[in-house]
Amino acid sequence: MRSLLLVSTIIATLASPAHTSERESLDPLLRSAAERVTTSDTVAEAKWGTGQPIDDPAREQQVLDAVARKSLELGIDPEEAKRVFRDQIEASKLVQRALHERWAAHPDERPAERPDLGEIRPIIDRLNDEILLELRDTRQLRERPACDGQLTSAFQHARTDLRLNCLHQLGLTRAIPSICTRP
Repeated sequence: MRSLLLVSTIIATLASPAHTSERESLDPLLRSAAERVTTSDTVAEAKWGTGQPIDDPAREQQVLDAVARKSLELGIDPEEAKRVFRDQIEASKLVQRALHERWAAHPDERPAERPDLGEIRPIIDRLNDEILLELRDTRQLRERPACDGQLTSAFQHARTDLRLNCLHQLGLTRAIPSICTRP
């Protein structure tokens, strides 16, 4: 009887909201992905009017190679990490293209200043590292059948908490299809 009471107490304690870890949710992962999507605005500003293409296969490969190396160090399947980051890259390009199209159609909305792309890349690299750590820390959660529902919930939280506009919501939608793994 005493052991049953102890087990019940442990289960109740672990199930209580105060004891639930953030690793039990995809919120931090989606927040980092959303922040990465919003940096696409600055990347678009840096490229605007320079003739520098939005698609940069050499830079994309550098990012994917770095992700593969770091994922090995973190115990993450490099192919899984590269799938996730291909989605992150495509999301960024989606936002950049949309902004360039808007600025071409509405000259009064064009950026007044051009940021240095070299200053933006360390921010993106930091977010990439955060995403990799979250991928590692949420692996079991992302393998569960309930992942899609938790992904939807985390998307809603990121959308609301970060006040994402329609374009960034669309970008985040493009950034996350490979988050949930299917065993």
